[in-house]
Amino acid sequence: MGATRAQKGEYFLKLKELLAEYPSCLLVNVDNVGSNQMHQIRLALRGKAVVLMGKNTMVRRALRNVLSENPTYEKFLPHIKGNIGFVFTAQDLKEVRDTVESNTVAAPARAGAYAPKDVIVPAGNTGMEPGKTSFFQALQIPTKIARGTIEIINDVKVVHAGTRVGPSEATLLNMLNISPFTYGMKVVQIFDRGNVFPPSVLDVSEEELVERFLKGIKTIASLSLALNYPTIASVTHSLVNAYKNLIAISLETDYVIEGAAKIKEILENPEAFAAAQAAAAPVADSAPAAVAEEKVEEPAESDEDMGFGLFD
Repeated sequence: MGATRAQKGEYFLKLKELLAEYPSCLLVNVDNVGSNQMHQIRLALRGKAVVLMGKNTMVRRALRNVLSENPTYEKFLPHIKGNIGFVFTAQDLKEVRDTVESNTVAAPARAGAYAPKDVIVPAGNTGMEPGKTSFFQALQIPTKIARGTIEIINDVKVVHAGTRVGPSEATLLNMLNISPFTYGMKVVQIFDRGNVFPPSVLDVSEEELVERFLKGIKTIASLSLALNYPTIASVTHSLVNAYKNLIAISLETDYVIEGAAKIKEILENPEAFAAAQAAAAPVADSAPAAVAEEKVEEPAESDEDMGFGLFD
């Protein structure tokens, strides 16, 4: 049964109010999320965010109604597909994203469902009676009978990520009490102050942002210097290079500037500079030599008397 006109009007008003109140919104996929799990997610987000669900047709119509007031909402429209919902927030986006995706439940493999990851049946004793060997043979899983039960010889991948789970695979996994999948809200897109970007952007650390920013500044400075086009990034380097040029000119001419005075003095009289350096050498440098001389021991006197014994 579809929503009544009054219910649609309430939903349109609610979505409009939330869009105006909150600067950020997470677009989430809620496939395989049950009502109890949804309730737990709402409790976890209480005080941090507001969850709003709705049919895609109603969402698109509501967004089109507010495009005249804020055209940036048009960026939402290409992502309104599948089983989606909204999580509105003014808190830290990464923290809210982690809260949303941390609430997951284990689920068995269902025939026909898409597998979010590979499923591997581990080697070992299954505890199942030999009469059920046919299930393993149908999936080409090597087995043997050990102590009256079926034992899997090697680890076997029975389901590949992104493919549908077959009836035989689903039956076998359920018989082995393997619940390989976890289901919960999945953030698919983020809308923040007019910008739309994937959730992977939230995983970029501040250190990486600073590193990329500095790398960009260095690149701009290099281009500016190569093109001889001054920018804020290159002005410091230009001033340093100009100062180096002034010092070089001062050294080649009779014109003296403060930065080059000391260098010109050394170049004009290197012998005096060398003598000054030698005189300024610390007296402590001679101390090790003096100590070494003091440590020179006198030759020990021989107890022998020119080869003669005491009574010779």
